[in-house]
Amino acid sequence: MLRVLGSHRKLCDGMTRRDWLLAGSLGFLGVGLDDYLRLRAAQPDTPPSIAPGAFGKAKRCILLLPYGSPPQHETFDPKPDAPKEVRGTHKPIPTNVPGVQIDEHLPRIARIMDRLTVVRSMTHPYPVHCTAYVVSGIPDYSPALESRPRDPKLWPFVGSVVDYVEERRARRQALGADDTLPVPRNIALPWRMNKYGGPVASQVQTGPYAAFLGPAYDPVLTEFEGKASKEILKISPADGPKHKVRDPYAGIEPDCRFRLDGAQLRESMTLDRHHRRLGLLKQLDDARRRLDRNQDTLTFDRYQKLALSLISSSRIHEALDVRREAMHVRESYGMTLFGQSCLAARRLAQSGSRFVTVFWDEFAYLNTDWDTHWNHFDRLQSRLLPGFDVAFSGLITDLEQRGLLDETLVVWMSEHGRTPKLNNKKYAGRDHWSRVYSIAMAGGGIGRGQVIGKSDRLGGDVSEHPVSPKDILASIFHLLGIDSHMTIPDQLGRPMPIAGTGVVRPELFG
Repeated sequence: MLRVLGSHRKLCDGMTRRDWLLAGSLGFLGVGLDDYLRLRAAQPDTPPSIAPGAFGKAKRCILLLPYGSPPQHETFDPKPDAPKEVRGTHKPIPTNVPGVQIDEHLPRIARIMDRLTVVRSMTHPYPVHCTAYVVSGIPDYSPALESRPRDPKLWPFVGSVVDYVEERRARRQALGADDTLPVPRNIALPWRMNKYGGPVASQVQTGPYAAFLGPAYDPVLTEFEGKASKEILKISPADGPKHKVRDPYAGIEPDCRFRLDGAQLRESMTLDRHHRRLGLLKQLDDARRRLDRNQDTLTFDRYQKLALSLISSSRIHEALDVRREAMHVRESYGMTLFGQSCLAARRLAQSGSRFVTVFWDEFAYLNTDWDTHWNHFDRLQSRLLPGFDVAFSGLITDLEQRGLLDETLVVWMSEHGRTPKLNNKKYAGRDHWSRVYSIAMAGGGIGRGQVIGKSDRLGGDVSEHPVSPKDILASIFHLLGIDSHMTIPDQLGRPMPIAGTGVVRPELFG
């Protein structure tokens, strides 16, 4: 059930009775409900009555998504007084916020805790890989959706919604001017999620896709070019074979870069020849658009404009080139794939991107990174926690030193947490658990030095202040200056709330 805020005359989807009467009357003018909803979605936002001071505080968002899900016990919610089979082998350390402890393998994050808000009471009903559930407004989920990114049941990724809304704002304010941008509003690093994740890497996973908004609003993807500098041992499930893998998440050589996936000229195509071809294409496209203005054509137009903008703009390529940074800055993020991806995300955000996503993905074999069903402590201690500690603290510190933190929202979150009790596998681990887990946020209107919510003594259930991932989405939209109760049309023109059942959580804000 969606909450109804404001005037009692509003219906459950946020539209007033007058809205519906107006939408019905437009049919006599040849304007359908879906057209009306698109126009309505692009209307100016007025600051909502909830936390109006935080509305629009963030100019941009960097979303960090560790696929597979970090454990709450070995990150932000240690349980030193729990039985050994729950607390594990790690110990807590104090942070620079009195009374707040986190895992001992996060010493750098402990020193910046006064810049963060940690939520220890995240909860939802789906203990499965469900990236699409936590980053969209979709009301429910099933494992069958995980490998079907174009399933009509899915809802748009938060970054895609931001792109869609901002594009319509720009068009309205510019009165139809060209809306191409030198840097994409919605971009993701280091590659398409699950592209290198093992034997089923060809299977595209759901999550960061635009769903019923259409693929033109998917994040612009990058590709990583570089060499891994460290060889690590990855253990297959059920005491299966051991694999030695050169893993870029463990370390990379400095001479690396990110490039746009598929957005470059062929070697045989000179820039002059490219511009002549564009001139001819423009003449043909102008004629085509005069004859056909349906939605498919509009989607194709956006694809073409975006592709041409990315090829011809130098700003995006410069932003992706982390080699332009001083070595001491690069090293402050860690010379790992995740660290350098976070650095590239800062460069993209600073260059104008509105929503940047960084995946910490599986590499080479499935269930071998944050999905720690086995070999849990070795993986955490050897590369996962140190890599996170350096990159996350480096990003927050760098943004602050550049005067960008107050206007840049940074969110570290995943699909769920991990079981309170260690399993009985030979190389013990923690399995999926969504009844309680932790996330961390900073900047862009987020409060400083806060811990929100509480789990029980085993870290297995929420004991105080439950927070839904939908609430986090609603709060992200709010901070970015987008009304979290806004609706966008699905394929049938039905109004769908961008944050689903989520509500803005003012306690997150500073």
